Amino acid sequence: MQIEIKHSPAFASATVMLAPNEQVKAEAGAMILKTPSVNIETSTQGGFMKGLRRSLGGESFFMNTFTAGPEGGEVAFAPELAGDIVTWTLAGQTVFLQSGSYLASAMGVEVDSKWGGAKTFFSGEGLIVLKISGHGEVLVSSYGAIESRELKAGEMLSVDTGHVVAWSEGVTYQVRKVGGWKSTMLSGEGLVVDLTGPGVIYTQSRSPEAFLGWLIPKLPSQSNS
Repeated sequence: MQIEIKHSPAFASATVMLAPNEQVKAEAGAMILKTPSVNIETSTQGGFMKGLRRSLGGESFFMNTFTAGPEGGEVAFAPELAGDIVTWTLAGQTVFLQSGSYLASAMGVEVDSKWGGAKTFFSGEGLIVLKISGHGEVLVSSYGAIESRELKAGEMLSVDTGHVVAWSEGVTYQVRKVGGWKSTMLSGEGLVVDLTGPGVIYTQSRSPEAFLGWLIPKLPSQSNS
C-alpha cells in the first residue's frame, strides 16, 4: 500500500492507495471516503475478548477491513480530533499507543491491549494501553502536532501524561507527581510520565484533557427555574 498524509499538522488525513485485492484495517468511523472498488467488512478482529480489550483501551469494539477489488482502490481516513498523523512502519517489533492514537494499519499488524496497572491508573489516562506488533504500516494520530524523539540508553524525558502518544518497546515508563501534592494541584501540570530509553517516543502538542478542562466550565448550565 501507498500512504499519503495530507493537511498536516492541524487537520491531517491519510489517503491509502491499495493494490489489487490488498487490505487495510481501521478504527470504526475513521473513513472519510473510498472508491467504489473498495469493499468494507466489520468485525471484532480476533473475537469478542480482543474487541472488548481494545474498547477498554479507548478504541472501538469493532474494526473495519477495507479490501480493494481487482483494479485496486483508494480509501482515506481521519481521526476524531484535529491534529496530525504519522506512519510508523513495523518490522516485527512491538510499540505501545495511548488510547485514541490508533487510526489504521496493514493487515500484518496485530492490535491488542496491555494492562497498564497503577502506572496508568494514577495518570487518569485509563487502565489499558494498546499493544501494536507485527509487520506493516501503522497510522498513528495525535491531538495537535506530533513529534518524534529518539532516546538513548538511560536517557530520560518527563512528559505530561496528556501529551504522550506512543513509545517503542524497550522504553520504560513511570508515572509520578510533578512535585509534592501542592505543586501537583496548584501548578496546573498534574502528573508526568518519565520515559527512559533506549527507543522512540511520540508526543503531541495539545492535550485533550487540558482542552476539556478549559471547555467544560464555559458550557452553559441548566437552570432549575
